[in-house]
Amino acid sequence: MNDTVIKVEKLSKRYRLRHEQRQRYTALRDVLARGVGNFGRRMLSPFTGPTSPLTASREDFYALKDINFEIERGDRVGIIGRNGAGKSTLLKILSRITEPTAGKIGIKGRVASLLEVGTGFHPELTGRENIYLNGAILGMTKAEIKSKFDAMVDFAEIEKFLDTPVKHFSSGMYVRLAFAVAAHLEPEILIVDEVLAVGDVQFQKKCLGKMEDVGKEGRTVILVSHNMGAVLSFCNRGIYLRDGSVGFIGEIEKCVNTYVAEWAGSSGRVIDLSAKKRTITMLSKGAMLKGIKMINDSDTPWHIAFGEHPAFEISVAVTKPLPTIELGIALYNNNFVEIASSLSTDSISPDNVQPGEYKIIGEFKNLLLLPGMYMIGLGLKSGLSDIVLDDYIQEAAYFEITPSEASAKLRAHTRRGALIPQVDYTFSSR
Repeated sequence: MNDTVIKVEKLSKRYRLRHEQRQRYTALRDVLARGVGNFGRRMLSPFTGPTSPLTASREDFYALKDINFEIERGDRVGIIGRNGAGKSTLLKILSRITEPTAGKIGIKGRVASLLEVGTGFHPELTGRENIYLNGAILGMTKAEIKSKFDAMVDFAEIEKFLDTPVKHFSSGMYVRLAFAVAAHLEPEILIVDEVLAVGDVQFQKKCLGKMEDVGKEGRTVILVSHNMGAVLSFCNRGIYLRDGSVGFIGEIEKCVNTYVAEWAGSSGRVIDLSAKKRTITMLSKGAMLKGIKMINDSDTPWHIAFGEHPAFEISVAVTKPLPTIELGIALYNNNFVEIASSLSTDSISPDNVQPGEYKIIGEFKNLLLLPGMYMIGLGLKSGLSDIVLDDYIQEAAYFEITPSEASAKLRAHTRRGALIPQVDYTFSSR
């Protein structure tokens, strides 16, 4: 029996971009002269066709090119890649929202998609009314929606606002309600885009738990996320998209390692954090993370030898007067498990920070990280609360610790874990 539920063959999606370029600057005499010429051209337009002061050119852009893969029933597939790699385009095609330019797609089973916050919601209708509307759009019968209504409301945690028009909902409330409806559809195939970036961390865990339940029931889940930890913990297979083409398909850990290694190898010394995806959206934004670079002496960016102290320079933009500012740095191993964290207030605590551009340098000392790949997460806080953050990026940068004579001397290749702790031993007779 063939358990393939999605089969994609030679799939491509082309967009035709139109570029319009204005003519060079012209003086008044040129305008007057052109007026006479335009009058003549209008008289002859039935024979020559219309003209435009803009010169147009066209360019074909392939968001996806010659994609091939198969997904089996019960697979939990993570689709990863950098911004613009074609991940969302692929999901829209699988969800039958966008038509492919070329290729074939075969899908067996009912599909529920959660691609954009509030898709299928009417802003003037209440949360209650939109549950029925969104459920109907996703293919649920009225009786099916009614039987699962209470479960959806409990999951979304919006009972207090159930009869409020959704135009007054926050983005987090939107996505909680949309996810609750899609997840309770009981589809054979559940497709989820980066919507888990909206909302708080607890709700993200709740969503992943629900998707795990869907997977355990033998149904198929396809997830696009920049949260590599979530992808690794939830998915069993991965598809790495690189500039619209498949960079890797296979076991999820190998897929993520391939992506991370290429990401680190292609990064410049300074990484722009402005356009990075924020894994949570409830941020006060009094201070924003702008850039990060590794300031160790190394010919290859984001690579240092074992035994060196990793040091980072983080650029920060303060947009309003703040009582203080605190930077948090978290280090994750190649399985995206947090292994260490530090707060800038351990050594500095600036007061009355005024709007402007700042840099914070953090150097990790006495931290013997084993050779391998590591990820840096960054957070900014300007108040006394540990809950309200100004900015937060879980996947800010990657770096690699490379083997050295020191790692060979300490037999680092025989060690487990992520670092070598400093332990003082004594030896004596009893």
